[in-house]
Amino acid sequence: MTVEEFFNFLIEELKQRPQLRGYYRFINDPSLFDFRKAYFCQRLQYIYDHIPEDKTIKIFDVGCGFGTTAIFLVLNGYKVTGGTLEYYFEQIETRKAYWSMFGSLENLEIKYEDFYENPLLKNTYNVVIAQDVLHHLEPIDEALRIISESLVPGGKLIACEENGNNILNKTRLFLKRGNKKIIEFQDEKLGKKILMGNENIHNQKKWTSKISASGLLMNEESIQYIRLFFPAKYKNKNYTEIIKREQQIWPKHSFVKNYFFHGLNFVAVKVI
Repeated sequence: MTVEEFFNFLIEELKQRPQLRGYYRFINDPSLFDFRKAYFCQRLQYIYDHIPEDKTIKIFDVGCGFGTTAIFLVLNGYKVTGGTLEYYFEQIETRKAYWSMFGSLENLEIKYEDFYENPLLKNTYNVVIAQDVLHHLEPIDEALRIISESLVPGGKLIACEENGNNILNKTRLFLKRGNKKIIEFQDEKLGKKILMGNENIHNQKKWTSKISASGLLMNEESIQYIRLFFPAKYKNKNYTEIIKREQQIWPKHSFVKNYFFHGLNFVAVKVI
């Protein structure tokens, strides 16, 4: 199943299940549809492009949320285990019922657990996915150590994050939460408080430093910046052409890349 096909099925699911629309806001505002679609599809394609073709590999999806990425990969023949918390978990079984119409989800396992209390098995996974989650994991240095130890030699951490240098991101988050970048919330199911990064986003340089300290090596060739243009740019234009234009800009213009691109994707490899 291609990313485009998967996205179209996701839109049909959202039409049937309004419970998901607050998180996946694709059909909430038609004027933002292509803008949001481009970001979603580009990141999912990035993850898929960096996963080995060997379908026998072991994949863990950290903070998998509603399990969307994991479902996509399982429908494409991979075996995926994911970990999630709080309100996400309540929707998993009904989502599985929907997506089972398009293929077997036998190789999908999603656990409700505290990532730190139940750390990943050491030297086990070929790929760990962290999509929109590294900036939530605290303490982050401990999280990266756990991820590093869980990977086999040559294993990959594939991450999709917000660019911590982006001027609009930084301004928006400061107005929202000030400098309170780490918070606690009460997990009723686990009966305990969980430490969480409050949108504690970082720039490429800081992620490289933290990742290196964990025993992983940033793959410089894997780095990708995405989403530069505002929604108005998408009016009456093919979103794939806009993506193509953005991908021509950031490698050539470091200032624009660092301060105006919204998303940052990267791969780190275990080399020891």
